[in-house]
Amino acid sequence: MGGQAVERESWDRKLDFILSCVGYAVGLGNVWRFPYLCYRNGGGAFLVPYVIMLLIAGLPIFFFELALGQFASEGPITVWKVSPLFYGVGCGMVVISGLVSIYYNVIIMYAIYYMFVSFVNLDGEVPWKYCGQPWNTDSCRNESFPDFASMNNDTEKVNSWLSLANVSCVNQTITTLITAGNANTGDDYYDIGYGDLSDTYKPNFTNCMTKFESPSEQYWTRFVLRYHEANGLDDIGGISLKNIICLLFAWILIFFCLMKGIKSSGKVVYFTATFPYLVITVLLVRGLTLPGFKQGIEFYIIPTWDKLLNIKVWSDAATQIFYSLGPGFGGLLCMSSFNRFKNNCWRDSVIVAFINCGTSVFAGFAIFSLLGYMAHQTNQAVEDVADSGPGLAFVAYPEGLAKLPVSALWSFLFFFMLITLGLDSQMVMMETVISGVTDIWPRFLRTHKAPFTFVCCIIGFLLGIPMTTKGGILVLTMFDWYSGSYNLMLISLFELVAVCWFYGIRKFMKDIEMMLGHRPMIFWFYYVPLWCVITPVAIIFIVVMSGVNYTAAYYGEYTFPPWAEGIGWCLAVLPILCVVIGVIFGIVKFGGLASAMRPRPDWGPRLKENRTGEYNDNYGYDPSGDAEAEAAYTKNGAIVYPEFDKL
Repeated sequence: MGGQAVERESWDRKLDFILSCVGYAVGLGNVWRFPYLCYRNGGGAFLVPYVIMLLIAGLPIFFFELALGQFASEGPITVWKVSPLFYGVGCGMVVISGLVSIYYNVIIMYAIYYMFVSFVNLDGEVPWKYCGQPWNTDSCRNESFPDFASMNNDTEKVNSWLSLANVSCVNQTITTLITAGNANTGDDYYDIGYGDLSDTYKPNFTNCMTKFESPSEQYWTRFVLRYHEANGLDDIGGISLKNIICLLFAWILIFFCLMKGIKSSGKVVYFTATFPYLVITVLLVRGLTLPGFKQGIEFYIIPTWDKLLNIKVWSDAATQIFYSLGPGFGGLLCMSSFNRFKNNCWRDSVIVAFINCGTSVFAGFAIFSLLGYMAHQTNQAVEDVADSGPGLAFVAYPEGLAKLPVSALWSFLFFFMLITLGLDSQMVMMETVISGVTDIWPRFLRTHKAPFTFVCCIIGFLLGIPMTTKGGILVLTMFDWYSGSYNLMLISLFELVAVCWFYGIRKFMKDIEMMLGHRPMIFWFYYVPLWCVITPVAIIFIVVMSGVNYTAAYYGEYTFPPWAEGIGWCLAVLPILCVVIGVIFGIVKFGGLASAMRPRPDWGPRLKENRTGEYNDNYGYDPSGDAEAEAAYTKNGAIVYPEFDKL
């Protein structure tokens, strides 16, 4: 028990904290997930449920976590001295951040590889621009698809249609149609005509149409991933040397960003949190000068109002708000715990939340102007050239960038932007894990912050190695599908219940007033009803709707086997298991349910000068590590708190 405790870190400037929050909230999901959900769910109409869910779920929980972490200056685990029964909630947050960090850095790994390839090809063309490379197959196609609408000659249309089909299969199908009496004896495809081939008899020729792949798609699947050499999760193949080296480089980056704690990461975000806006703006300006951009923008913003009657649209909007702002991961608690006690975290929460959502909308314009150009070039609809997830970041975007003049330079800037977007979020998630564990054993780990950070990065690297195999994308998909889904929302629900119902909303509001120096009426009219009732109901709605719409995990045409789903559900349940174990541990350790629900005597502001009012007489807290003070309240090796009942 003896010895001097090492003082907890704090941000050097307020801007360090705000930019870290912006960098954490604005991540890779803003670039691919939001635009995809927007056009899948009615274009501009999707913004209606998106904004509503921001107001009733995103913004309230965002402020809630900032206020809780700042008041106690504690990380996601030790902050639960507010109600020891819920210590497991903090452990669950750290587990979620740890699991997501493993695969999130693999996505950064892919961006690093593409950036390196773009850099070495600055004097030429990027290798995914054309077919004819060693990894390409006969199904690779980089010419535009025929523009049948502009053709006046039916023979020309039929010839163009045949260029997209297997002619032998077409002839066999026509023979079948003649036998069934649906075509005249002796007819060939010219006699049937393009209209019937592409419309009336289209279902009959479905299996005859060649499934073409773009050069960028084959570069991604057959060269970067080498996915065709794997045989599902039963045989994920060997390790890709180029990928594992890039993964090692990604973890080295994270280590040097975090080795000195927030003193180093707080400076890195001045670049990583602002540079993406420069690149997005440049891409938007360039996109608006390309032919076909209007087609993409219209598809993005023109609303389809009847989509709002679909409950899945509202569920998607709520889920996107959660994933985008990042509550439940512990990152917000972690970052705010380094704030000065009197910092206006309410103002910060509003600023960051609206910057994050505004970035999603802004990025959508840049993205869809580029997708409109791709649709124009390939004579396809916008929905046919866009995809979600890695397919959008590493197939559609490279394909569009490859068609720009000086494509290697644009690709380099784009993937450099992806790296900066990912690094911000990854740094916060890793800092959450590191600080969460450090706060449990502060006397040792705070004096060995760099070595402990190094150990955490090594563990993350080793656990990510299976994702660098030829079938590693399947492992990544499994982690992405399960590790931050239902559990994330339930963790957020538990923390609201713990503070608002067990600790008490009135006490929590008094704590916030102690920090901010005032209590605006909006707190009572907006935040209190939301924290206590509306937001928990919204979370339950999200979880229920996610369960109703649940589908087994899949990647492309590959559906995960039952044993893989079982592993995935273990990942999903692990954080919830932490909560259950924490409840049992709290009841046993503190001698009953009632005692475990009450705040610990050392709950309150960390620094003595901030412990005013009811916290002023809290003799159990020892901010200085004074050995005499500890001895005065130590009995049989344990600290006793004579003033516990006064609290």
